[in-house]
Amino acid sequence: MARNKHPEETVNQILNVAYRLFMEKGYEHTSIQDILNNLGGLSKGAIYHHFKSKEEILETVTNRMTEESNKILAKIRDRKDLTGKEKLKMIFTESLNRPVQEEIFAAAPNISKSPTLLFSMFRDTVDGVSPNYILPIIREGVADGTIRTDCPEELAELIILLANIWMNPMVFGNSPEQIYRKFSVFRQMMQGFGLDILDEEIQDRMKELTAIYQSNR
Repeated sequence: MARNKHPEETVNQILNVAYRLFMEKGYEHTSIQDILNNLGGLSKGAIYHHFKSKEEILETVTNRMTEESNKILAKIRDRKDLTGKEKLKMIFTESLNRPVQEEIFAAAPNISKSPTLLFSMFRDTVDGVSPNYILPIIREGVADGTIRTDCPEELAELIILLANIWMNPMVFGNSPEQIYRKFSVFRQMMQGFGLDILDEEIQDRMKELTAIYQSNR
């Protein structure tokens, strides 16, 4: 395949192939050569012209997936027929039950071994998801009386950091049983804020996704 005259098309081809291979083989078991072999003749130099490493390819692929996740969050945040508390529950339910989540957990890397990716996830959680999606919902819940807190900003950060990082097996490598116990603690903490929104179904789903992740390590 001749080098594409349009750089954005070349980038998209690389990302599409990488995404498919990450889903099929897992990130840890996919090499740059594997990606190259599925690009129909694109040179290794062309790949490195756009991406410094496999890790950078993963980060870009992850950003794409995050955009899709954020669309779901925005749709829930902007609904007018739900209370703040109901919106928070829906975020957990919808996020965990997306069919693509099983593919994500099957292909995901051990993020603890990638400081760059871990820091990127942390910053996106604190600077993006928390203030743009969780905080407006908590403020709405405080206003409608379904959420009790005098510190909405801090609560928003706490909830999303615990959900996205502390309970993430890709970060801590926890077993399904460990994740189940962490979720129990998280559930009790949320109830302390009047947020009895995490049920056994959600807890079991998190355990199931963790098992999928661990089975592909």
